[in-house]
Amino acid sequence: MRSTPPAALLGLSLALLGAAASAATCQAVSGPSVPTVVELYTSEGCSSCPPADHWLSSLKDRDDVIALAYHVDYWDSASWRDRFAQPAFSQRQDASRRTTGARFSYTPQVVVDGKDAPDRPFPELGSVHGKASTPVSLKLVRGADDVELTVSTGSSGTPAKGFVAVVDDGLTSHVKGGENRGATLHHDAVVREYVSWSAAESSQTLRVTPTTAPEPGASRHWVAVAVDDLGKPVQAVSLRCR
Repeated sequence: MRSTPPAALLGLSLALLGAAASAATCQAVSGPSVPTVVELYTSEGCSSCPPADHWLSSLKDRDDVIALAYHVDYWDSASWRDRFAQPAFSQRQDASRRTTGARFSYTPQVVVDGKDAPDRPFPELGSVHGKASTPVSLKLVRGADDVELTVSTGSSGTPAKGFVAVVDDGLTSHVKGGENRGATLHHDAVVREYVSWSAAESSQTLRVTPTTAPEPGASRHWVAVAVDDLGKPVQAVSLRCR
């Protein structure tokens, strides 16, 4: 367990669009209920993290759960650096303690719908059926090289905020140093890129352009989440293009 250091921000390209949208190959729209958003802070340099990674992988195909793994960098050392780690994820974990209820940053940390879930074994999500929908609606549309996110707040016109994540499944590392030296680690739901957004109008469309390509053998999908002022997810949607 270690506290997180200051970190730099990540880079996805985010741009406000006009009324016209680009041609789409596939799309996803948020439904009448809100999936449970499960976030895991993890690291390949943490010996207690592989069971948490395995648990998160068991959730990746569920329609009522959106799973996200943020690899932090404060376990990195000269003997092993987690190639999925981002300084911004360490910064995000540290900043979120104000709203998640966590007393300090640690790995593996599970956050369920914006709240720290420190108890082990991991949270039982078998009875999750989704929460009642909010006025916020999210639509993801896949283009040739980017994704468009449309945020609608209906007649309320209340400003909305949240994030878009580029997420990869089917990743593998053969660890050659650190606490997991000699292990082969399998990862799903790994957040590769992340960008925050805010929408001040009743309907607004944003374009997100990734800066990294998926690794060979990995499958990529996109997640959009809207949150309230306390960081609790109020709407979420996942887009997988086959």
